[in-house]
Amino acid sequence: MGSLPDGPVSYHGGALRIEGVAASRIAAFAGTPVYAYSASEIRRRYREFDACLGARLSRRKRLILYAVKANPSLSVLKLLFSEGAGAEVVSGGELARALAAGCSPSKIVFSGVGKTADEMRRALKAGILAFNVESAEEALLLETTARALRRPASFAVRVTPEVRGAGHRHIATGTSDTKFGVPRREALAIYRRWASSRWLRPVGLHCHIGSQITSARPYAKALELALGLVDELLALGISLSHLDMGGGMGIAYEGLRSLEMPELAAVLAKGLTGRPGLRLVLEPGRWLVGPAGVLLTKVLYRKGTPRRRFVVVDAAMNDLLRPALYEAHHPIVPVRPGKPAGPVDLVGPVCESADFLARGRRLPGLFPGDLLAVLQTGAYGFSMSSQYNSRPRVAEVMVEGRRLRLIRRRETFADLVRNER
Repeated sequence: MGSLPDGPVSYHGGALRIEGVAASRIAAFAGTPVYAYSASEIRRRYREFDACLGARLSRRKRLILYAVKANPSLSVLKLLFSEGAGAEVVSGGELARALAAGCSPSKIVFSGVGKTADEMRRALKAGILAFNVESAEEALLLETTARALRRPASFAVRVTPEVRGAGHRHIATGTSDTKFGVPRREALAIYRRWASSRWLRPVGLHCHIGSQITSARPYAKALELALGLVDELLALGISLSHLDMGGGMGIAYEGLRSLEMPELAAVLAKGLTGRPGLRLVLEPGRWLVGPAGVLLTKVLYRKGTPRRRFVVVDAAMNDLLRPALYEAHHPIVPVRPGKPAGPVDLVGPVCESADFLARGRRLPGLFPGDLLAVLQTGAYGFSMSSQYNSRPRVAEVMVEGRRLRLIRRRETFADLVRNER
C-alpha cells in the first residue's frame, strides 16, 4: 500500500482526511470520482517558492508566473493571483481564464508554438507583458498583427538550450528534436531582424527545458547558455529586461524526489549577479498545485484472470490520463487503511486496455463501495480530462480547514450534447 507523502492528506481516527475534512464526507457531498484541492497547501507552496527566491532576489528582480495549463480552475487561479502570482498561458482560452480570475495583464506571458492571429489580437488588446515567440514565422505574424492594431508587441524568443531533463520523453522540451523553441543562431536572427521594428519590442529571452525536473543541474546548464545569448544581444545593442527560465519544477511522485527550491534559487540568483537590469521570471505549475490535489474514486467490481487481479473503479483514463500517457506512478491509498494484500491492477470503465490508474499495486483487500484516494493529482489531472466514451467530466471541490466548497459541478448527460445539432 502506498504511504502518505508530505502534504495536506493524513489519517485521523482510522479515516483519511484532506486538511480537516474527511474524504468520505467529500465523496458524499460531491459524488465520485471527484477532484479535491487543498487551498492551504497551494497557498503554502506559493509562499515557500516566493520566499526562496526572495531570500536572494528583491521583489523587482523576480516574477512568478503560474503555468495555467497545470490546473486552470478559476478558484485555483484566483487563489494564486491573490498571493501575487502572474500567469503563463498557452492558448486564448487560458488567457481568458487568467483575466476572468483577476490576473493583471502586465503579469501575463503567452507561450506556445501555434498562436493564431486571433489569439495575438486578444492578447495585444489586453496589454500582456510579452509573447514568447517560438519561430521566425510567428514573429512575422506577430509584427503584422501588431501593426494592424497599431499596438506594439513586446516579445521574448524561446531558445532551445539543448539540455535534457530526466523526465518522460513526452515532457522533454529543451532539445532540437522537439517542436519547441529555436536554436541559438535562429534566435539571434529573429532579434536582429526585429530589434528596430516600430511594432515589435524585444524585452526578454525565454528558455524552458521540460517538465518534472528534480535537480537544479539542468537549469544551471540552460542558464549558462541563456546568459551567453543575453550578452551577445547586448553587444549588438539589444538590451533585455527579463530572463524567463520557464518552469518544469518536479515534485516527489512515489519513488522520486522533489526539486529543492533553495537549491534552484541559489543557482539562478548566482547567474543574475552583476546584472541589475535583468529580472528573473519563472513559470511553476506542477510544483505549486500537484501535491495539493486528490482524486477520490469508488470500487465498483473485482475480477481475476489466471494471470492478473483487477479492481475496477469509477475513475478512468479520461479523468486522470497521466498513468496511461506517461506511465506515471501516483501514490494510491484507501480512505480506510487496512493490511496490504496481494498486488492488483486498478482499472477504470473506459473501453481501452490502457485505462488504468495503477498496475501491480499492493492495496488492502477491497470491496465494492470502498473509497480510494489517488494522491498528487492537483496538476495535469482535471486539466487533461476529457469526455471520452461519453463520460461526463467530474466535479471539483476546494477544501480549506474544515470548509468544503464546490468549485465545478459534475457534468450531466445533457452537457455532453449541449452544443450539438
